[in-house]
Amino acid sequence: MAGINKVILVGNLGKDPEIRYLDSNVARVNFSLATSESFKDKEGNRIEHTEWHNIVFWRSLAESAHKILKKGMQVYIEGKLQTRQWVDKENNKRQTTEIVGEHFLKLTKTENHSGSSSVNPTTTSQNTNENSEEKNNDHLNLGEDEKDLPF
Repeated sequence: MAGINKVILVGNLGKDPEIRYLDSNVARVNFSLATSESFKDKEGNRIEHTEWHNIVFWRSLAESAHKILKKGMQVYIEGKLQTRQWVDKENNKRQTTEIVGEHFLKLTKTENHSGSSSVNPTTTSQNTNENSEEKNNDHLNLGEDEKDLPF
């Protein structure tokens, strides 16, 4: 049986996406994403914990993220965990774990010309064979029976 490697995050960009092109002209973008959770300690004090994630997008998804996403924006990301190993310039073995994004949805509110704010959902997926309507709906991944649920 095959394993499952799926990550879903909602957080805020810690920096603008940085794009690089490999020798083969393949786009790679990376940025940090902060997710936060809060809880109460034994004394009832609210504690907030922020976790920073390294995000990587490839090819057309990288180019879209570079154009659309900016520092501070809230975004929904689907992807998988990947660990890379390499040897640095000083011949030390190095390792990092990243989320390789396969899909993102911009959640940041933007102001329109009337002064009111609205959510501007921009969804982008690595799979370029899907049409736009499927892209806008597939991030929910609801089965036929689940669509009738009241929540």
